[in-house]
Amino acid sequence: MMSLRRGGERQDFPAAAYNVVHKLPHGDSPYVRAKHVQLVEKDAEAAIELFWRAIRARDRVDSALKDMALLMKQQNRADEAIEAIQCFRDLCSRQAQESLDNVLIDLYKKCGRIEEQVELLKQKLWMIYQGEAFNGKPTKTARSHGKKFQVTVEKETSRILGNLGWAYMQLKDYTAAEAVYRKAQVVEPDANKACNLCTCLIKQGKFDEARTILFRDVLQEKREGFGDDSRLKVRVQELLSELDVFASVSVECEVGMDEIAVVEGIDEFMKEWRRPLRTRRLPIFEEILPLRDQLAC
Repeated sequence: MMSLRRGGERQDFPAAAYNVVHKLPHGDSPYVRAKHVQLVEKDAEAAIELFWRAIRARDRVDSALKDMALLMKQQNRADEAIEAIQCFRDLCSRQAQESLDNVLIDLYKKCGRIEEQVELLKQKLWMIYQGEAFNGKPTKTARSHGKKFQVTVEKETSRILGNLGWAYMQLKDYTAAEAVYRKAQVVEPDANKACNLCTCLIKQGKFDEARTILFRDVLQEKREGFGDDSRLKVRVQELLSELDVFASVSVECEVGMDEIAVVEGIDEFMKEWRRPLRTRRLPIFEEILPLRDQLAC
């Protein structure tokens, strides 16, 4: 029997009920002890040490490595978390690799290691093309705030493209970011991505085009993500104000061959994707593979 205190009174619970209350796994292994210290005792540093022990003991390594990395991120030890995943992911199952990649992407972003983030995002796009995303299935079950929901390959592709566009923006490669955001909008239109696309266009002096996209894809269509998002509405106002400042400015922007090739390559991918019959290999970015090194620039 386990005991909990509520309102100063002692209440006894069976071990199973105690685990449910605290969302703990069953058993008394190193991993279970680590979760207890993390969730019940709220001792992050001690929990990290116990997760290390679980990994060394080969106890639920998939979960132990991911949980430890996320806890390290919370403790501002993101660089250590990256090193841990890179060193020990070979101990994890094939099914855990995609989840670890997602954790790594967040860690790279937190540490400002944008070039590495770009490479990993492109690798994930390549996995979708190969049919390896979601372990070859068209959907996967994800969890957010304790609720399960289904994610399609299309939605995951849009998410990755959005992250890749953001990463290019941090590198100030607005040409590549524009191309990526345009295709993210084709896959799954979204107000936030439309605003990011507008920013890329403004940075390149394409003010009229940015204004058109802002009115057509955000204000008129009320794309997903607009709704009651006050921060997004503030951002739209900021973009409109920025465009008003440049209203009388005329800037000639030359479109490079790299940008044209990237856009055409993603166009080919979109045509292939929408064919009614397709093989297990989803033809994502096949046409722009020869340009992958240029995209990383």
